[in-house]
Amino acid sequence: MREDELAAALTVGELERRLLELYPREDAESWDRTGLVVGDPGEPVSSVAIALDPTYAALCACREFGANVLITHHPLFIDPPQGFIAFGNGGDAAGTRVHAAARWNVSCLSFHTALDVSSDGARMLPWILDLEFDGIVVPSAREGRLGYGQLCTVRGDELDLRSLAVRCKRVFGRTPRVWGDPDTPVARVVTATGSAGNVIEGALAQGADCLVCGEVKYHDALDAQERGLSLVELGHDVSELPFCAVLAKAVASVGVDAESIHIYDQSSNWFTV
Repeated sequence: MREDELAAALTVGELERRLLELYPREDAESWDRTGLVVGDPGEPVSSVAIALDPTYAALCACREFGANVLITHHPLFIDPPQGFIAFGNGGDAAGTRVHAAARWNVSCLSFHTALDVSSDGARMLPWILDLEFDGIVVPSAREGRLGYGQLCTVRGDELDLRSLAVRCKRVFGRTPRVWGDPDTPVARVVTATGSAGNVIEGALAQGADCLVCGEVKYHDALDAQERGLSLVELGHDVSELPFCAVLAKAVASVGVDAESIHIYDQSSNWFTV
């Protein structure tokens, strides 16, 4: 994209168009919602807020930032809300968010599974955990080079499961849940953000020693461990919070000034006692 094109005043619709070039709607799952969900495509962009989830609190933060665009990983909703009631009046949570976005003139865009399968998404966890990315575990139906789960090789000396878990804790600042023998050698790792039950079979087929992921269902974890696949659960949100930095970089690359991009911190959803 030419510098003069980047410098031109952006509308919401033009921002969406440029981001869809990076994360095409066609790469997303058919059930997903990609791009603009609420808002006016013709509205000029003042500044942009980035968040993992389009919560009511995130929309309130947009007002504090002076942002009229909220870009998130997760969409405002998958199934249409039952109503659009103002906050505090007992309405459907998703509908309340839509009401707030419309009332406060905040355009909401999301890049969910299209970002998950992108090259940006595929390289994120391996890079953060200093693992050598080897390839995709579960190719997408549309494009074989894209997909879910990243097969990786441990760099340098072989790790054990305990050491890998300690690395995850150090990098993410959260204590992961770990299933397996702490002394198990780990040479091949599959990483996956969010819910990762769909990559277990592929990880086993690729000879992985461990799956580092957001979360898996209990019985899926039980079966995987008995078949020789250890698990490190980071937490769904913890595994995906780095997407905010990925999205912020993407937004800057398509013409929004870095000083007009604000990341809303949602890292404190859970606590342990």
